[in-house]
Amino acid sequence: MFKGQDLKGYAPPSVVKFFNNNTARRFLWWVIFFLLSFMILSMNFLPDQEVLEEGAIAPRDVFYGGGTVTFTSEIKTEEARKNAAQGIPQIYRDDPQALSRITAEIKELFKKFQSIQNDQTLGADGQKVQIETLLGETLTTEQFKILIQGNDAALQGLEAGIIGIIELAMAEEVKEEQLEAVEKEISAEVAALNINDAFKVLLTGIVHQAKLEPNRVYDPVATAKEVELKIAQVEPVQVTVRSGEKLVEKGTVVTAGQIEALQFLGLQREGTSALIFVGLFGFVVITYGLLMYYIRSYKPIIQKQDSNIILIGLLLNVTLIIAKIIGSIHISDRPEIAAQVFYAIPIAACSMLVAILMDVRTASLITVLLSLYLGVMTNGQMVYSTVVIIGGLVAIYRVAGLTQRSQLVRVSIDIGFVSALTVIVFGLIWSQSPTVIGIGAAMGILNGILASIFTIGTLPFLESAFGITTSVKLLELSSPSHPLMKRLMMEAPGTYNHSILVGNLGEAAADAIGADSLLVRVGSYYHDIGKIKRPYFFTENQPAAENPHDKITPTLSTLIIISHVKDGIELAKEHKFPRLILDIIEQHHGNSLVSYFYHKAKEGDKGEGILESDFRYQAHKPQNKEVAIIMLADSVQAAVQAMDKPSKGSIETKVREIVKSKLDDGQLSDCDLTFRDIEAIIQAFLVVLNGMFHSRIEYPDQIAKEMEKGKLKNGVNHQESTRQDQPSAGNGKAAL
Repeated sequence: MFKGQDLKGYAPPSVVKFFNNNTARRFLWWVIFFLLSFMILSMNFLPDQEVLEEGAIAPRDVFYGGGTVTFTSEIKTEEARKNAAQGIPQIYRDDPQALSRITAEIKELFKKFQSIQNDQTLGADGQKVQIETLLGETLTTEQFKILIQGNDAALQGLEAGIIGIIELAMAEEVKEEQLEAVEKEISAEVAALNINDAFKVLLTGIVHQAKLEPNRVYDPVATAKEVELKIAQVEPVQVTVRSGEKLVEKGTVVTAGQIEALQFLGLQREGTSALIFVGLFGFVVITYGLLMYYIRSYKPIIQKQDSNIILIGLLLNVTLIIAKIIGSIHISDRPEIAAQVFYAIPIAACSMLVAILMDVRTASLITVLLSLYLGVMTNGQMVYSTVVIIGGLVAIYRVAGLTQRSQLVRVSIDIGFVSALTVIVFGLIWSQSPTVIGIGAAMGILNGILASIFTIGTLPFLESAFGITTSVKLLELSSPSHPLMKRLMMEAPGTYNHSILVGNLGEAAADAIGADSLLVRVGSYYHDIGKIKRPYFFTENQPAAENPHDKITPTLSTLIIISHVKDGIELAKEHKFPRLILDIIEQHHGNSLVSYFYHKAKEGDKGEGILESDFRYQAHKPQNKEVAIIMLADSVQAAVQAMDKPSKGSIETKVREIVKSKLDDGQLSDCDLTFRDIEAIIQAFLVVLNGMFHSRIEYPDQIAKEMEKGKLKNGVNHQESTRQDQPSAGNGKAAL
């Protein structure tokens, strides 16, 4: 792709060295296309332009158009936990010491009262103030006089009485919130006593100052443990959203639960977490890693050319761009209908192009990768991916045996039918409405149509731009109506017949070793196309016994014979033949020796000044199996055709002799044929040749003579007409 001399003066030596390193350069191509795919998929995770906020009024209806989805709602789960916690009653425990503390406090208050009562140093006024402070009550003069004059026995009776009332009131469970009622109850009991009002004031004040305590107290620790236990028992709340469900209604207040659902379903993103892009990056790394590993392990021939990597990367990313464009088309305000547009994405076009331009297995893998990418673009709705895989595989299987471009129309029907059927099946599974199913099926049919249009429209361009020879192109070249085939038939009929026979031999041999039989057959048709320029210098095209080589030197004859390769390349280039056919035309003789004229030259000049290199073809040796097969088939067909009375044994001897001569001359050293392949090729040749030259019925002598006379009368010499690729100089037995 890049040459060091082109970069010198424009880039540092390190850059030149990098681009001259095939592995580094091709890895860079993979990185470029990987980043492009990552950026296209990342667009699906960018924040929405219009974001709904909790508590705001919804400006629009929001529907969900994907398949049925169930997710865990954190908000609803938290609500369920709160409800469970609120349902737990407060836990109380008994406080058996509460009554003892109240009784002790009452006794202490009575002691203080007695102490004030007995303290004469305070004086009457001082005692009154002290008692009022102790009781928290205001005493009349009369009440004070009665209380200050009370004896110890009376006070002990009052003490015992109030304690008895309290014990009776606290006999049952008393909680904090019940203390006020208990105190009122005790006060009522005191008021009902048949005693002086002054003593009632005393008892009431002491009860108030004693501060009653509950004998049944709240236990926060036990309550908290019970709450935790109940919360732990709450299962996460699952929310199911079905296709066509309205998530938000226009004019209503947006709730936190609705925001959560929108964010989970990918219908709203206020911001995108960096972890999302990290995960997406890892996903694309995995998929590209699988593709690169597959190519390196199972299709290394793809990795050998930058153009193949560029082709795969372009098809992948252009398909993703098309998917993004079609997926953004708004066909309805109802999301469940709008989502059906994803079924129209023609990923099958990429599947067909890869299958036609490369191979079926690579196309299958790329179809799976694209289906996964579509799943990401549709927020994990794998139903779309499934339809893509099914449609893509059908497309691949249908184009595997493609013979004419017009057949792509039939393939589009198959893709549309299968895609529509798959959409209907899934629609029934997910209980979608007939309208949604019908629109989805229509999109599936449109998918097939678009896939066919894209494939037919781009295939010729891709073939030309990337120098790829497809089976469709080869089949077009094999047509007898091709201009060059017509010229060959009319201007060099012997060569035409020879080329057809070579094609038969080569095709059988290619099938035997698993080579490209179609390429071999078409290459055989055109391998000698250069003979059109000087047809009569080749034996098979000479109608009479006169041989033009008798009038020129062996060196000039050799130049004319060798030039048919150069002439053939020029003709093929004029008709824009693919590179593979040009290679076949150039290499089908390799650098082999034109032995007949070489030996004739040595005999004429006694071998002085004669160089073998001057009598060799100036071309590369066969670089692949297909060209090697054509070389062998070409030589074998000409040699066997020139035999006087070919028999099964003599044919085999001749075939093995020709193959051995090519091996000994090193013509097969640059291709990857094995000895097992060569033996299989020989056996395939023998099957075809034995069928062509099978033994015939012996006619009576008289009939045979009459038939021979008839042939001579018609001016046809059978033996002479069957010689191929030979100049009729001398005995004309040497194959060129």
